[in-house]
Amino acid sequence: MSVKAIAVNPENPSSFIEITPPMPTPGEHDLLVEVKAVSINPVDTKVHAGIAKNGLNEPRILGWDASGVVKAVGAGVTGFKPGDEVWYAGDITRPGSNTTHQLIDARIVGHKPASLGWAAAAALPLTALTAWEGLFERLNIQNADADKTLLIIGGAGGVGSLAIPFAKHKSKVKIIATASREDSARWCRDRGADAVVNYRDLKGELAKQDITFVDYIFILNDTDGHWDAVSELIAPQGHICSIVENEHPLNQDKLKSKSAALHWEFMYTRSMYQTADMARQGEILDEVAKLIDNGVVESSLSETLHGLSVESITEAHRKVLEGHMRGKLVVEF
Repeated sequence: MSVKAIAVNPENPSSFIEITPPMPTPGEHDLLVEVKAVSINPVDTKVHAGIAKNGLNEPRILGWDASGVVKAVGAGVTGFKPGDEVWYAGDITRPGSNTTHQLIDARIVGHKPASLGWAAAAALPLTALTAWEGLFERLNIQNADADKTLLIIGGAGGVGSLAIPFAKHKSKVKIIATASREDSARWCRDRGADAVVNYRDLKGELAKQDITFVDYIFILNDTDGHWDAVSELIAPQGHICSIVENEHPLNQDKLKSKSAALHWEFMYTRSMYQTADMARQGEILDEVAKLIDNGVVESSLSETLHGLSVESITEAHRKVLEGHMRGKLVVEF
């Protein structure tokens, strides 16, 4: 059986080419997965932009969010066998999921929700892990009392679409999401947001609801653009978590006077640094699968392209770069 992959073209790094790499052999902790669908995320376009800028010596396979079937397991793998249906968010230091066959460390893999098809499942792992780690490992909102508030900036995006129901299910906090269009606001409310405000005037919109300070803030887009408002809004001794790197220095003066904390969430930290708790990602994905199969959380899939090809991957990147995605875009093979 041959492998087919779509990779960044080293001769023209702004474009993609089709390649046929050899069938990979699993290492000790690896699963060999036949990939069935892959989700395209902002991380794909950011990595691609970096490659286009800096150049490339050989083809690079992007794509990390995936669902598929286990074909072989490494000698040290437990909990998986050939034939298992799985989902995962990948490892940014290894070849990606825009391929028919991929090696992935079993410790960061979960069993796919039985109630979801390939595309709906592939839409979720990266955003689910980012939302879960941000809410429950960085902000620790599960320990907050019912009088506390959580502001999710970017409620209708891929991460926000899951952060809202996760927060609803596992905490008592009041959830306020941002959205600018009515369809996006409705999307947030449908997922459990207690209130929706327009991000263009956060302070003014929250003041209308008699809210001066927010206890927890989860920044899912434009850290630089929201920073001044966030610094004003965060409560004394409050917590901010961002998933978006800043391009300019962030003034910390207000945070210091408030003894407020700033956390960063990067879903690839565990696999990149091979942390001692790396297997926690597989456990989180299994927990999320149960929530989905029990009807607590639904897939954030909003659009599906078909077939693994240069055309489908190029089109998916173009759509994500437009920056208006509600939910997630998936390529099903």
